Amino acid sequence: MLKLASIFAIVFMAELGDKTQLATLLFASDRNLHPFMVFLAAAAALVVATGMAVLVGNYGARYLEMLPLKLIAGIGFIAIGGWSIFEHFRGA
Repeated sequence: MLKLASIFAIVFMAELGDKTQLATLLFASDRNLHPFMVFLAAAAALVVATGMAVLVGNYGARYLEMLPLKLIAGIGFIAIGGWSIFEHFRGA
């Protein structure tokens, strides 16, 4: 149970304030969209994306055990952050 709580806490904290949450906030502010429908669509999208990640992670683990996946993921996040900062200052 502690591992599930840890997974929940990490994913919850990672999702706070990210682009997906901000996009959902903007959709919810649209008077032409019912807030509950925005919630259902956003929740369904998150469930499907998470399901895909779990499937790829589960099957991929069999073939990727030797790769330092946490290091690769960390480098990827740093690269995305650097690209976002670059785009901000570029004026895009």
